[in-house]
Amino acid sequence: MFQIDPIGDKGLRIQLGETISKETNEKIRSLSLLLEKENISGIVEWIPTYTSLSIYYDPYYISYEKLKERIGTLAGKFSQIELPPAEVMHFPVFYGEEMGPDLSNVAKHNGLTEEEVIEIHTGSDYLIFMMGFTPGFPYLGGMSEKIATPRLAEPRLKIPVGSVGIAGSQTGVYSMETPGGWQLIGRTPLELYDPTREKPILLQAGNYIRFVQVSKTEYIEIDNLVKQNKYHPHIEPFKGE
Repeated sequence: MFQIDPIGDKGLRIQLGETISKETNEKIRSLSLLLEKENISGIVEWIPTYTSLSIYYDPYYISYEKLKERIGTLAGKFSQIELPPAEVMHFPVFYGEEMGPDLSNVAKHNGLTEEEVIEIHTGSDYLIFMMGFTPGFPYLGGMSEKIATPRLAEPRLKIPVGSVGIAGSQTGVYSMETPGGWQLIGRTPLELYDPTREKPILLQAGNYIRFVQVSKTEYIEIDNLVKQNKYHPHIEPFKGE
């Protein structure tokens, strides 16, 4: 699938799939790399989603029809793009208590114990489909339906940075302090976004996250190391499903 449609008077959307899948995500990432390589004059930015990629452009530099024609030629170049090998980053998480106040909600909703929720949540590698919402926030895929839980009826006004939550069939990590209605099950000391770092965004679409349970003592130790820029999360090659 490769369908191009206009968005207002300064954008266009390339639809690359109809369902959320690893295959569609690979097409979107390949198109992003092609856009970097082609460096088409007039493009302001592009924004990937689960099934499409939106491009915003300056109409004073390039027209919609011209840009649509240029983008159309990229469809035949996907085979030229070799995506980098995926990596898995281990995310230490302290589950429950004050850092995961909704762990019991998730367990009760699914007829599980809290320990079973943690075991299921740490039992998968989660594909990072895209980044967004706030700087550094990863949209993850791969969570088991066994722990899927609706959002809170009343969102919290402030969610602490690093909070790990569940909303419906999704899980994610808050990269900044924001309001939110996700069920909070734990917290990581890792900083997903730090504007003072050489690479402010910790994660990258196409890689994976593996949540790893740690004790409160381990959490505090890692948190102190993170604050001193002395902690480096474990990263390993992704070995496939």
